[in-house]
Amino acid sequence: MRECSRLTRRAALGLAAAALPLSAAAPATAASAVIGGELLARPGVQVRGARGLPGKLTARSWLVADCESGEVLAAYGAHTRLAPASTLKMLFADTVLRKFDRAERHKVTEADLAGIPAGSSLVGIKPGITYTVEQLWQGVFLRSGNDAVHVLARMNGGVARTVAEMQARAADLQALDTRVVSPDGFDHAGQLSSAYDLTLFARHGLKDADFRGYCATRTADFPAGGKKTFQIQNTDRLLTGAWGLDSYEGLIGVKNGYTSNAGNTFTGAATRDGRTLLVTVMHPDNGGNIVYEETAALLDWGFGKGSSALAVGALVDPLSEGGASASPEPTRRSARAAAVPSAAPDKETSSWRLLEGAAGTVALLGAGTWALRRRTSAAPAEPTEAPPNPERRGGRHRS
Repeated sequence: MRECSRLTRRAALGLAAAALPLSAAAPATAASAVIGGELLARPGVQVRGARGLPGKLTARSWLVADCESGEVLAAYGAHTRLAPASTLKMLFADTVLRKFDRAERHKVTEADLAGIPAGSSLVGIKPGITYTVEQLWQGVFLRSGNDAVHVLARMNGGVARTVAEMQARAADLQALDTRVVSPDGFDHAGQLSSAYDLTLFARHGLKDADFRGYCATRTADFPAGGKKTFQIQNTDRLLTGAWGLDSYEGLIGVKNGYTSNAGNTFTGAATRDGRTLLVTVMHPDNGGNIVYEETAALLDWGFGKGSSALAVGALVDPLSEGGASASPEPTRRSARAAAVPSAAPDKETSSWRLLEGAAGTVALLGAGTWALRRRTSAAPAEPTEAPPNPERRGGRHRS
């Protein structure tokens, strides 16, 4: 894939003056800027200069962006704060991955595995077995193993330190919708992110060759003790083509997730004809493949009719890498997006467009508190068929 390049200062369309409360979706005011551009705070589907968006999207929030330029091509509820599930592991990896050489070896202890939430998805790490850092990251990316996350967090100085570093990384990435409570993405009160922030994590993570390699790995041999191994498979169904889905052409990752609170979440990246798109889908209707089907539909649109879309916002750069902390001048394409009226809505998107109202370019979010929707139906999600004698703890929650 062509590596995602850094967005210029002029393409940063704005920052919030201060981090908003993270316990709920807080309202924006006309006086406050919105990270990535004010259109991303407006209700309804945001799209300019293109038609043909999928007509049956059920996700509470989604976003399509060009990985290289950072242009947001279409979005719905981009800054809506929702439970992220294991997609938060992208931030964990972006924070910790570069700290350890992949060949470094670590003998796991009981203390390394303490505090893993009941119901977690596990790759099957055992005390007394020595693992390479590479194998631990394979456990994180392929099996979404919370046991692998906790071992790496302990190596990093502990869970509390890792959470603090992840929150600091989110602030540097200007992912101000995100609040980190645990490094694994498991259900915890107040742990929130957004489609915009998850896409930021994916874009920045993909700049690292190891990150790209791990999220694109389909299978790996994992230590079982002694000289024995067992095979683990990636739970990203668009990558592997499992559970009745075909693998998506050009898919290069990134991360899927499921908990009973969040339902399904997914951020995917795919490359075609030298162009890489990022799509994040959060909280669609229950169903094992819906999150992947809606992601694939949005990728299809982005590579097809969406190729003529004008930017409705931008993925900002990290502050530590020259990202603008204010809104100077938009890119020429983004300026055109603000000046050119929307294309006539398709039948399938007209009902969404009506929700946009007559707010013009003023960024408004509904006042008050948005309660997080509880998902209580048991949706089939990431399979656990790979490891023999899989280490799965009881309960409905998974991550």
